[in-house]
Amino acid sequence: MSENNIGIATLPGARSASLALVDGSASKWVGTKFLEWFGELGIFSWRVVRAGVTPPFELRELVRQLDEIGSQSLPLVALAGAAIGVVLALESVQSMTRFGAKSLLPAALVYSVVHEIGPIITALVVSGRVGAGIGAELASMKLTEQIDAIEASAVNPYRLLAATRILACVLMLPLLTLASDACGLVMGWIALASVEPLSFHQFIINGFQGSGFNDFLPPTSKTAVFGLIIGLVACFQGMRTRGGAAGVGRAATSSVVLSSLFVILADVVLVKFIIIFFP
Repeated sequence: MSENNIGIATLPGARSASLALVDGSASKWVGTKFLEWFGELGIFSWRVVRAGVTPPFELRELVRQLDEIGSQSLPLVALAGAAIGVVLALESVQSMTRFGAKSLLPAALVYSVVHEIGPIITALVVSGRVGAGIGAELASMKLTEQIDAIEASAVNPYRLLAATRILACVLMLPLLTLASDACGLVMGWIALASVEPLSFHQFIINGFQGSGFNDFLPPTSKTAVFGLIIGLVACFQGMRTRGGAAGVGRAATSSVVLSSLFVILADVVLVKFIIIFFP
């Protein structure tokens, strides 16, 4: 290459044009991959729904997944809820005492835990445990050709592996949320009682005073949507994995990251929905 060509290639304008071309290509590639991922997710969802509503139904596998996702996650969810209840109670004591609203402590604690803290913490904890487990398990089965063997045995893998796990997540998330809320409220009462005498009966009366059915059903029911997101994303990431042992790790990581992200985004939409339709 001549000196003139070298000088032209190193001009600031030429370098800026080259960088702009690279940035444009990268943005186009990212956008294409983004749309491709959602397209594949839509196709996967349709296959799962079609397989899940047609017999034969995999009830035995469903019961096993209910135990795996529900009872196995209960200790972790209860511990997380209890910790959140204690922290929220201790922080609220100082804040509300400063503003002369100490009598509203039980109601504020109940409202905070039941409406938002309990559901979102439960969903994120389950996303970390169950999402990673499902993603890694299905990715390992995919790479060792177990899914192909299941399909060769005239068993629909979408019905056996995906539909049962997704349904189990949808059914167990509200129940786990109730357990988390209960542990958070009990430990919150213990934290408040350690600061000043307060009976549990008085705590319950003051906490639930003025609350109706619509104050507790929608926040708990929205966790079924969180369960759908966690199960669907984890199964999808696991069953589409490639690349050996490294692919299993990527499937587990992406399952947790994507399901947690979509849970948070869905919470924003569902909170607005609840405020509009359940004022």
